[in-house]
Order: sequence, then structure tokens, then C-alpha cells
Amino acid sequence: MGDFPRDSAFFAPRPIQNQIELVTGAGERTICGVARKALLACSPVAIGLGAENRERNMPMDWVIAAPAPGRDALAAALRISPVVAQVLCNRGVSDEAGARKFLKPAASDLLAPELLPGTMPAAERIVRAIREKKKIVIYGDYDVDGVTGTAILWHAVRLAGGAAEFYIPHRLEEGYGLNVAAIETLAAEGAELIVSVDCGVTAVEAAARARALGVELIITDHHQPQVDETGAVRLPDAQIVHPGLASLVADGGAAYENPNLSGAGVALKVAWAVGQVCGGQAKVSQAFREFLVDAMALAALGTVADVVPLLGENRLIAAKGLLGLRACKLPGVRALIASSGLGGQAISGYDIGFKLGPRLNAIGRMGHARLAVDLFTRADDALAAEIAANLEQQNRARQSLERKIAAQAKEMVIAQKQDADHVRAVVLASEGWHAGVIGIVASRIADAFGRPAVMIAVDNGTGQGSARSVRNFSLVEALADCRGHLLSFGGHAMAAGLKIATEKIDAFREAFQARAAQVLTHSDLAPRLHLDDEVRLDQLDESLVADLGRLEPIGAGNPAPKLATGWLDVVGEPRLVGNGERHMQVTVSDGRCTCKAIAFGMAEFRPMLLDHRRCRIAFKPTLNEWNGRRSVEMQVVDFQFPA
Repeated sequence: MGDFPRDSAFFAPRPIQNQIELVTGAGERTICGVARKALLACSPVAIGLGAENRERNMPMDWVIAAPAPGRDALAAALRISPVVAQVLCNRGVSDEAGARKFLKPAASDLLAPELLPGTMPAAERIVRAIREKKKIVIYGDYDVDGVTGTAILWHAVRLAGGAAEFYIPHRLEEGYGLNVAAIETLAAEGAELIVSVDCGVTAVEAAARARALGVELIITDHHQPQVDETGAVRLPDAQIVHPGLASLVADGGAAYENPNLSGAGVALKVAWAVGQVCGGQAKVSQAFREFLVDAMALAALGTVADVVPLLGENRLIAAKGLLGLRACKLPGVRALIASSGLGGQAISGYDIGFKLGPRLNAIGRMGHARLAVDLFTRADDALAAEIAANLEQQNRARQSLERKIAAQAKEMVIAQKQDADHVRAVVLASEGWHAGVIGIVASRIADAFGRPAVMIAVDNGTGQGSARSVRNFSLVEALADCRGHLLSFGGHAMAAGLKIATEKIDAFREAFQARAAQVLTHSDLAPRLHLDDEVRLDQLDESLVADLGRLEPIGAGNPAPKLATGWLDVVGEPRLVGNGERHMQVTVSDGRCTCKAIAFGMAEFRPMLLDHRRCRIAFKPTLNEWNGRRSVEMQVVDFQFPA
């Protein structure tokens, strides 16, 4: 393994912030949220976790992880709070060595590029093409993962002495992935080697066309491949770099330790290998090492934004890359951070998921994602500032359009009775919907109604669809089961895309909902709130918040810790605050300690707090600073009241 990884200071603890919600755990106990039942009976307004339960009209079940057998020993060994030890166990990290790596990821633990199947042959082919002065085109996807991965390989080729171009398909005009028309265009323009990023493993026809035209093709991807009617895997005829390759082909080599590597993560490994091949040894040059530090920052953007589990190597890439974002030498990274209003504070996984990522995605949804690649490749300071301002404008337009379509979609679900108990999936289609934002709306619908959702934007007789799922329902398997109604499809278990002829939509809806009814139970659709531990108020101090901050970066697979209290007394009267008095401040006591809580968007709970005067709180602990004073505060996720 080369000496590219060099540890800088480990990331500093940060207050836990709201993140993508996904919790895993072994032993759990469930408590029915009676408060939600009572409140829903008298009000249609969203409560608890927000809008998702307004449409479902279902009570929220609290699922509190049972105390892990070895948590106290783990806490003592690591000198951390037992609460943090419990959270680690809930994330599947219960041994001391694994916990130390989790809390203090070291760059030296980054897996060597030669371990990723297909990487070294691909790097050797790229370097040979550079030395033969062949025209190289990096062909990337239009999301953050694809954009950042494309930029990584573009820089790697240039640093190795080549002159790469890049190509990003137009989301609305071409759709996802390698397509035959684009291959033909690039071949006509003289492309001799095409390297895909974050796409291509399903592009059997496009790969065949490239070979017929004499264009070499290297596919770097992390998505699931095509499967035919017999269940056999169909792979493109090309050199493939893929974390799951060992399980896809007989001679795929040893299984890669991190099957959930992002597209940008795959690109990072290929870039690293290119540096090794150029130098003729495992050790890369100083210039390449410095570039790879910046590439790690780009890979962190792609890794967090693509919602891959932030565990193992992905956690390491995200943690080190987040550190590197502030020091990144690329003008585009600096301009994006500035335009996102992040100022001088440390950048977190939350910032990527809710500030940086949406701005990068917006240009691909509303316009053309090549501008985002320009931001990270060709842009100087002036152009980077101009592009970043454009991204900000496009993101605001995307938000407005998204709200409009989401409102229409929710009305359609209710009008078409797709929220009925016996309907286990939502399939909506309409003309006039912007295909660039329906994926986000599909996520909202899936959350709001607690079932898989497919949104189809219809235009000129063809529908372009985006699907989002819930636990225990694989979209790729479901779409494969419905392939007879589709023109094409692809994606992951939880997110997928499709194309369909308009006249097939009704039949597809029937088939997809039948599949959902067969697979999903009523329990699968019931809203659940997973909580990491039950705590006393005297445990809520600054040291606990600091320890919890060591769990950063948080995201998929490593969500922000959520805790539960026992029964508490309400002190005084809850106070409504904020614009329109939508938020609420409440003070609670267990008889020995008191604590303040803030409940954003949950003013509807005030009457029940006044009526019962007792409650339990599901919350995220935060550190509140006001007038130079610091105190721990509960950010409320949900309430429970006595039956």
C-alpha cells in the first residue's frame, strides 16, 4: 500500500445535528405512542416527526434499543459515556478495537486501490492511453456522486499528463447512464477511451455499441447490474471496476471489504491507482498525494450525498474528506462553501446533505449538471463564484417547484385512495411535472404515507419515473418483477429510476402495487421511531454532548443519536415561539433535575402538555449557547403522554 494516506488532526467533536434517519439495532422494545393517537383524533395537523404522519394518520411506535450486554465495559475501556457506548453497539460496533477506529478513523486504514476489483487493470489502461496521447472522455452521472467522481478522474488524468474531456448526460433529454446516442456522438468526435463514473454497469447495449465503433470503455460504478428473466446477471462487455464485482462474475477476485463504496469513492481508488502506475510503484508522487487529499474532499461530498452507509471505509472517507473541504485548493469547493453560508465553522455531514449537496444536485435537476463539473475542474476564482451563484439560484427554483409538485402529489394520493390500508404502494403519474425533481418528491411521498412511492413525469407519450422505498421492499427486485411494463429501469433497493410508455402506466401501477401487497405487511408500513437509549436528566451534560459529537460524521447507517426520557413533569406553561408561533419551548423536571426542550413545528402539543402535565420525550441532545452561557437542551422529536 502506498503512503498517500497521512493523518491530519482528527475531526473535532461537534454538537449532534439533525440528519438522514436510519437506525439499526438488535434488541429493542416498542412503546405505542398514545399521544399521537389522541392528537390525530382531533387535529389533521402534522405532529411529532413532522409531515410524514399527517397523511398516514397512524400512531408512532417508539422502539428503544435494549441495553447492550457489553456497553459498560466498552464505556470503561474507551472512557466514554455509557450512552455513547450504547449508540456504538446500536451501530454494530461493539468491540473495543472497532470502536476506537470508529471514534478516531485513521487515514492509514483506507483500503488499498488494488483490493478494489478491476482497479489496477483500469488504471494501467488509462495511463497507457495517456502515454499514447489518445483522446479520453470521463462520462459521469448528473448527481453529486457522479459529478464529484467525474472531477476526481478528470484531475487525475491531467495530473498524469493527459488531457481528458468530460461528458454528463442531460437528465431530461437523455436520462441516466451511458446511452447509445452519446457513445456514437463521442466516437464521432474522436473519443478513443471512455471512462464512466457512477454509471455504466447496466449499459449492456451502449457498451456493445462502443466496442463496435472501436472505442475502449472502462466502467466504474457501484450500482446493481441488469438481471435477465432467469435471474442471471448481464454485464457490459467492458473493463469494469465495481466493489461488488467478486460476487457478479466467476473470476471477479476476492470480495471487497466495502461493498457500499460510493461512485466517487470508486473514482478516488482509480485515481490513486493511476498515480501509482504513473510512478511505477505503490508510493505516489508528492503532487499526486496533494491532489488525492483534495480528491478525498470531493469523494466525501459524493459519499454523504449519495446516502451510502457511513460505516467502515465510507466513514473514513467522509471524516477525512470533511476535514479537507476547508483546506481544499479547488476554487469551486471554496466558492460552493461560501455561497452555502457556512462561514468559518466546521463542515458536517449535515451540511453536505442539506446545504452543499442540494445546490450541486439542483443544476442537474433544473438545467445541466456539466456546470457543476465545471465548478470543480475548469473554474478559476471568478468563474467559480459565478457558477456557485447560479447553483444557488437554481436551488431556490428547485425548492419552489418541489413544493408545488409535492402538494399536487399528496392531493392525488388521497383523491385516488392510494393511502388506504390495503394499498401498500403509491404510483402517481402526471403531465407537466418536472422530471428533475420527482425523485425528491417521491422521497417525501414515501415518508408521508409510509409506503414505496413511484412518481412518473409524462411527456410526449413517455413517462420518466423515480421511485423511493421503505424498509423490507427492494425497488430493483420489484421493478424487475414488473419489467414487462417498462422500457428500462435501474438503481438500488431504496432508490430507482424507470422509463415507461404512457399507455403502460395503469398496468404497471396494478403490477407494482400487487408486488408491494405480496411483500409488505401492515407492520412494515407502521411508523416507528428508533431510539438509541433511555436516559435520566442528570446524564444530560456538556461532556455527553461532546462525546456524542465524536460520532460525526453522521448520515445513513450512522444517524444522529436519538434518546428517550422517563416520565417527566411539565414545569410552568409551555411557551410558543418563532414565526407564527409554530415552535414551542417547554421546561421539564424529574423531581431532581430540570431541563429545557425546544419542539420545532410542534405547537399543536401545547394543549396536551397543559392537560396532562406529564410526558415522555424523544429527543436529540444539543448544546445551547446564549449570552455567553452554555446549557444542554433537548431538541424534541416526539412526545408521549399517560394513557
